[in-house]
Amino acid sequence: MKIAIVGASGAVGQEFLKILEDRRLPIDELLLFGSERSAGRTYRFRGADLTVRLLQHNDDFRGVDFALTSAGAGTSRAFAETITRHGAVMIDNSSAFRMEADVPLVVPEVNPEDAKNAPRRIIANPNCTTIQMVVALNAIERLSHIRRVHVSTYQSASGAGAAAMDELAAQHAALSAGREPQVEKFAFQLAYNVIPHIDVFTENDYTKEEMKMFHETRKIMHSDIRVSATCVRVPVMRAHSESVWLETERPVSVEEARAAFAAAPGVVLADDPAAKVYPMPLFVAGDDPVYVGRIRKDLTCDNGLAFWCVSDQIKKGAALNAVQILETLL
Repeated sequence: MKIAIVGASGAVGQEFLKILEDRRLPIDELLLFGSERSAGRTYRFRGADLTVRLLQHNDDFRGVDFALTSAGAGTSRAFAETITRHGAVMIDNSSAFRMEADVPLVVPEVNPEDAKNAPRRIIANPNCTTIQMVVALNAIERLSHIRRVHVSTYQSASGAGAAAMDELAAQHAALSAGREPQVEKFAFQLAYNVIPHIDVFTENDYTKEEMKMFHETRKIMHSDIRVSATCVRVPVMRAHSESVWLETERPVSVEEARAAFAAAPGVVLADDPAAKVYPMPLFVAGDDPVYVGRIRKDLTCDNGLAFWCVSDQIKKGAALNAVQILETLL
């Protein structure tokens, strides 16, 4: 099996390397691709040094079975034909193809069968916030259809890439030293702050990030579910948190919900408030699952439930989900 990683030097590309190393997939050859800035760098994989090739419109993808791509929507659109024309399946981590009708949008715990119907040999990886939410929602959907969801996200710096994580650390260091912090990756200083603005605003005053949660959830779950989201950047290095309220067609008890979450694939139940057991990004960063806790009945709706979930944005929210799609196809 021959696999390619496009965007190998980025935060998600580096996570691809770690996950492929850990999961011991039967890889005979691994190719790394990147921009002019990263071409020529070397990375260690299974005892060998691999050199990043410059991504070009040529025949470098001949013989490649799967390409894991995380180099931005523009690059994905520009190189999709080059990557797939010799038969490779492109598993794309960008927003380029997510809502196209002939491109499946897949979270393996929720809709694995969709991965097997990819006429363009492109499979889209959903947005990070959508992935962790639908993994949790699917547990409740199996009990009773979910009509609507309200969600507030608490998104870490990692969602904006490695440079954003570096900026957050540098801002804290600068402020501690009495210096003015540099602001480049975010609209405002993130250290000691929260920013209720991720991606650009749309005509309805929701951001694109918030609208992704609406549209992607419906496509993945094959549902008429409605999602109203407020996406917030918080000064956390890695792992996103979400506060979720949902309404089901019939009342679902807290006990039913706990049992469903405990049995759901990809979910870890961490719900014992009396013992201060609940998910937190500090302790979840680097882990694979979606952690769920603070499960309770909603006080405004007889059919309402509320819960809190946390997951590593770079792992399940990006690289791990893509590798699980590959495993689903294998």
